Amino acid sequence: MTSTSTPSGLARFNALEEHAALAALHEACASRAWARRLLAARPYATAEDLYAASDAAMADLTTEDLHEAMAGHPPIGRPEPGDPASAREQSGMAGAPDGLKAEMLELNLAYQEKFGHVFLICATGRTGEQMRDAVKERLGNAPEQEREIARTELGKINRIRLARLVEED
Repeated sequence: MTSTSTPSGLARFNALEEHAALAALHEACASRAWARRLLAARPYATAEDLYAASDAAMADLTTEDLHEAMAGHPPIGRPEPGDPASAREQSGMAGAPDGLKAEMLELNLAYQEKFGHVFLICATGRTGEQMRDAVKERLGNAPEQEREIARTELGKINRIRLARLVEED
């Protein structure tokens, strides 16, 4: 039997005042356009409805909006102090050997120089070696191709962060 009631975490999100909901969405993604679109579609009946709205908003972001979203992410291996989401998501780099961390720093810088934005990957569950291999591979992409890969990765990150936002009490 399927429940027709909205899960409590999602109901809590639906009930937030606009400024609080925007702040919560901004924690998930730095794009103001993405957050406004999700806010405008409230209330959500299911978490899947929220994720679908996130995916649609992500697909519609302009290049400028996408850059704004990516700017909210620290480089892999260097989460900002006080940013538990990035630290948790990048935990595969936390215990990496110093040599791998140094290599990742160099690769991050090369990537940023080539594409003009931080290397973005859904790091949850990935090892430091997997992230290093991904950045090495993606350095060979054309800018347009890489922008769309980053958009896809950002969509995955947003789904994970939204799931944490609306999880049950």
